[in-house]
Amino acid sequence: MKLFKASLVALALAAISHANAESLAITNATIHTVTEQGVLTNATVVIDDGKIIAINPEKIVADVTFDAMGKILTPGLIGSMNSLGLVEVNAVSRTRDASDKKADITFDASIAFNPRSTVVPYTRKGGITSNVSVPSGGDSMFKGQTFVTDLSGEFDSVYIKENAVIIDLGAKSSGSRALNLQKLRYTLEDAQKALTKVAEDAKTAKKDKKADEKQKEPKELKRDEKIINALLAGDKPLVAYADRATDLLELLKLKAEFNLDLVIAGGADAILITEQLATAKVPVIFGALDNLPSSFDSLHSSLDNTAKLTQAGINVALAISDAHNLYQLRFEAGNAIANGLTKDQALAAVTANVADAFNINAGRIAVGKKADLVLWSADPFELSTKVDKMWINGKETSTQSRQDKLRKRYTTESDMPRGYTK
Repeated sequence: MKLFKASLVALALAAISHANAESLAITNATIHTVTEQGVLTNATVVIDDGKIIAINPEKIVADVTFDAMGKILTPGLIGSMNSLGLVEVNAVSRTRDASDKKADITFDASIAFNPRSTVVPYTRKGGITSNVSVPSGGDSMFKGQTFVTDLSGEFDSVYIKENAVIIDLGAKSSGSRALNLQKLRYTLEDAQKALTKVAEDAKTAKKDKKADEKQKEPKELKRDEKIINALLAGDKPLVAYADRATDLLELLKLKAEFNLDLVIAGGADAILITEQLATAKVPVIFGALDNLPSSFDSLHSSLDNTAKLTQAGINVALAISDAHNLYQLRFEAGNAIANGLTKDQALAAVTANVADAFNINAGRIAVGKKADLVLWSADPFELSTKVDKMWINGKETSTQSRQDKLRKRYTTESDMPRGYTK
């Protein structure tokens, strides 16, 4: 009984806390919306309950008002294709949770995500408010499923689980790349046939009222079968690591045949098939600084590929695969600007385009979008610019990192022994 009463009290307090959550109006901002509205000057955005509820309303109604003093306000940047929260120290195996030899398409690494990783607040300093963490899997070509987190550091920061399926194709250290592409086709074909048979059996059962009841009961699907069916239904993106043009063209065939929501990761040869990718509306994710071949599959890596693909009508998302350097995402976008991308296109490449590729309701400053916002001291793509303010889910979030604390500790006069101060 006491436990029951305690639970009721906790629920009541939670309800009161939710009801008393303060709404916020950010005024006098230069808002880069990453929408058709473009850049709005002396503008206002109103936030409530973790969402954007108004932009430039006729009347500002909010519990708290913050004057941005004309500074640049953008959507929070979105990282992707890394193991943030799944690794603390790369060289220490006991801190790595992104892979396992036995991992397959069902691998959900979000269970091991650590929101209190010291890498998370350091990443926030780069203006990144959300991240798509990616498992590196095991022996299977299917490496598992991505998950999406905010970088609030809270224990409930994983807000989309089993978001997309990761598959690793292309060159192999032993054997033929053809086998994995063949296996992928066979897997999709078999699943498609199974779905067709279920539909046909259902029609037959309706016509034949005397059919055995057991035959009418659908077969219980295995976990991996459910995931493949989700791919066929377009409910999950298939994110494929591949570089060579022939592999990319084969993936485009599979997309057309099975109506897949396909995303290319890597895509060094994408520059050779821009027309096909643009026609198929397939986004490409890669690093802006990929300018040297890392294999015979990536001979066409170049610093201006980001601009060329974007000009061809392809949605390009920029990513950094090393979680410990994810902080530098905006600097890589700045390098893309130096090599032909416009500033608006660069901002979209680290916000809206990532959100679109992974079906995330963020990445733009628009009504109904997640209230992940960053106020910058100056141009976000300049090296000297800093994050002035950050809001995640509409709540102001600190950008203080472990590095900041250590710097303060070692540069502040103290009565503690020398070993603690030097």
